[in-house]
Amino acid sequence: MNFSYYIAKRYLFSPGSSNAINIITGIAAAGVVIAAMALFLVLTGFAGLKDFSLQFSTFFDPDLKVFPSSGKTFVIDKEKKEQLNQIEGIAHFSEIIEDHVFLEFRDKQKTAFIKGVDRNYNKVIQTDSIVVYGDWLTDNDFQVVAGNGISRELSMGVEQTYTNLLGIYVPKPGKGIPNDITKAFRSKKVVNIGIYDVNEELSEKYVFTTITLARTLLDIPNNEVTHLEFKILPNASEEAVTQQLHAIFGDKILIKNRFQLNDKLYKMLNTENLVSYLVITLIAIIALFNVAGAIIMMIIDKKSNVKTLYNVGASLASIRKIFLFQGSLMTVLGTLLGLTLGLVLILMQQHFSLLMITPSLPYPTKITTISFIVVFFTITIIGFVASLLASSRINQRLIN
Repeated sequence: MNFSYYIAKRYLFSPGSSNAINIITGIAAAGVVIAAMALFLVLTGFAGLKDFSLQFSTFFDPDLKVFPSSGKTFVIDKEKKEQLNQIEGIAHFSEIIEDHVFLEFRDKQKTAFIKGVDRNYNKVIQTDSIVVYGDWLTDNDFQVVAGNGISRELSMGVEQTYTNLLGIYVPKPGKGIPNDITKAFRSKKVVNIGIYDVNEELSEKYVFTTITLARTLLDIPNNEVTHLEFKILPNASEEAVTQQLHAIFGDKILIKNRFQLNDKLYKMLNTENLVSYLVITLIAIIALFNVAGAIIMMIIDKKSNVKTLYNVGASLASIRKIFLFQGSLMTVLGTLLGLTLGLVLILMQQHFSLLMITPSLPYPTKITTISFIVVFFTITIIGFVASLLASSRINQRLIN
């Protein structure tokens, strides 16, 4: 066994010559444990919060979404549809008509977006996961599915009869104000057959209709759409599918994947995660320099032993390694203990909901391998640097 490592283990697990030394060492070890545990809790907490914030994208946003590069619509004729069906990586695609509308239910009004979808939409998007009450659209062009936020603002529930109808209004293009205001809008009276809920923003934004109703209201030709949404096969290459879509439509389209559709949210969550990591790491640096203090006190406590080791032939380098190994061992063991305690707390949170955001919503957490790796290397590297600085205090003058 390495001489320096052997002595370091003896010093680490044997008490010092005074209670003060033992207390200082205990505080340093506790600082390592707490720092590792705190950093692990922060990383797993933010990983869970990120998944929770983005969970809507897994069943609401498509794998790929196609936008017109200019204007509101682009052409998709029969030939282009056949070409899309021949792309191997595409499982399903849906034609979308989307634009602003004005809603009126009884005496309440609201602006929103109409989203006309075809019958393939529920193959692209998990509609059964977002509908919380009522049913999804059928082929009936006089039915809609409204968001939970829209439903609340308009005091509109799921209607079983055609007595309480939702009015959808779209301004007609033109200049000036017509004498008869009723001629300024295209309108339809529809019944709300379901309510969906994704998140607060989206649930206040869309009213889903059939694509036929949306075309009629917005006066869009049958061979034009505002968007196309795609579900690609699990093993398909997103890049290859994108290239084939550009080959079909040329420069008339823009294509975004799920990440790009939520790029601002991803950036915000990643920035918050990084800032939190840096703050906790700064606290850990301050805490772990207690290790340096403990090693220096241990050097002073073991000064006579150090002289003896030097006199029997140990070099200054090997003596420095003794205290470097001692601090490093303290850091590694403290990190492992901190990770274990952190893991226990996270498992308790997941099973017993110790911390609640709301009375019905526990704080989300997610245990990832990267969290263990980041915490272990962050804490051990800081501890190694602190131990290296402390052990460098051993010099010829101290020995003499």
